[in-house]
Amino acid sequence: MSNAEWEERVATLWADSVVGDADRVEKMRVLAEAAPHPALGAFELGGAFDSAGLAEEAVGEYERATAAGLGEVDSARAAQLVVQHASTLRNLGRIDEAITMLRGASPHPATGAAPAVFLALALHSAGEHDEALRVVIEAIEPTLPRYHRSVRAYAAALTESAA
Repeated sequence: MSNAEWEERVATLWADSVVGDADRVEKMRVLAEAAPHPALGAFELGGAFDSAGLAEEAVGEYERATAAGLGEVDSARAAQLVVQHASTLRNLGRIDEAITMLRGASPHPATGAAPAVFLALALHSAGEHDEALRVVIEAIEPTLPRYHRSVRAYAAALTESAA
C-alpha cells in the first residue's frame, strides 16, 4: 500500500461517523501494522484508543510513537500527539505530567492554540484557576481585533500576586 493510500484509508476511517469505537480500534490496528512508518501507526492507533476511552492503551501507543521518532517523520502529527497525550494523562490524573508536556509544546499550525487550551484545562484540574484563565486569555488575545494592551494587562494581573 502506498503512503497516499494509507493516509487516505486513515482519513476515511476517522471520517466514518457510523463505525463504533471497538471496530475503529480494530480497523486502525490493521492500518497501524501497514503504516509507512511505525511512529505513524502508533500515533493513529493511540488516537483510536483515546477516542474509544481506552486511555492507558492510548498512552502506551503515544509513547511508542514518540520513541519511534514521530517528530522526525511528521511534525504535524507530533504536535497533535503532545496535545492528545497530555490530555489523556490529565484524564488519568497524571496532571503534573500533562502540564509539563503542554508547557513544552512547540507552536505548530496543526494545533494552533490547542496546547494552551489543554494547558488551561490541566491547570484548572490542578486547582490553578487564575493561571488557567490567564493562559486562555493569552491564547485568545492575538485573535482580538483590538484591546490587546488591556487584555494582556488583565491576564498578567491574574497571576501577579501569586508570583
